Amino acid sequence: MPLVTTGDLVTRAAAARAAVAAFNIITLEHVEAVVAGAESVDAPVVLQVSENAVRFRHGRLLPLARAAVAAAERAAVPVALHLDHVQSDALLRQAPDAGFSSVMYDASRLPYQENLAVTRAAADWAHAQGLWIEAELGEVGGKDGRPPLDAHAPGARTDPAEARAFVADSGVDALAVAIGSTHAMTTRTATLDHALLKRLSGTLDVPLVLHGSSGVPDDELTEAVAGGITKVNVGTALNIAMTGAIREFLTAHPEAVDSRSYLSVGREAMARAVARIITTLRRPTTA
Repeated sequence: MPLVTTGDLVTRAAAARAAVAAFNIITLEHVEAVVAGAESVDAPVVLQVSENAVRFRHGRLLPLARAAVAAAERAAVPVALHLDHVQSDALLRQAPDAGFSSVMYDASRLPYQENLAVTRAAADWAHAQGLWIEAELGEVGGKDGRPPLDAHAPGARTDPAEARAFVADSGVDALAVAIGSTHAMTTRTATLDHALLKRLSGTLDVPLVLHGSSGVPDDELTEAVAGGITKVNVGTALNIAMTGAIREFLTAHPEAVDSRSYLSVGREAMARAVARIITTLRRPTTA
């Protein structure tokens, strides 16, 4: 089916007090696994390409983006394409022609006023191109190879009053909030600040996004959706599934040399992870 827009998927999720899952892709196997996993549970999904993934692909956005568009157009469920954690204005400006309907412009590393200034400029440009734009306030941490941030450190969390001013002054369409998750976690031990999420949800009139969701346990994810999170970003969980399945296969088959034999196993493991995560986000809260 034709590509849909991230903004449409998130708006629909917000109206239903639900959340859309957004998965970061690195290889063609990631693309195929995310689409297959979403199809298996009949759910819309967002394919995300991060600036780090573009860097891994020798700085070229189009090869992976073209593959994602082709897979989306042949999917049996609605699929959107999102450019994630963009810090480079040059990369930002490639988004419309590459098939992306949305971007996450990440200036969260900067002091508040600088973050606001560059995000405002990015939002103005994005909106002129018809793009939906997400930003981040607070510090989720764990990006760009930096050591994972202490998500409970003073100043790491998103302040509701500051967030309200930031959204109003920047003009962004959604906000990634820091409520206790961290990027690149390989254990599911994060504890979210649900009281803070409630305050943020009551203060802001834009959709809220949870980054670093791979390290969040199922019950915490379910409660976060009930508390107002409408887009849930997942990356590391797919890499854990793929790497674990391939490692197990190669241990059992040390003679294997055909990459298709183990990449197919990794792809299937990622598809199962996608289906599990989407099912978790749909689960009613027990709170």
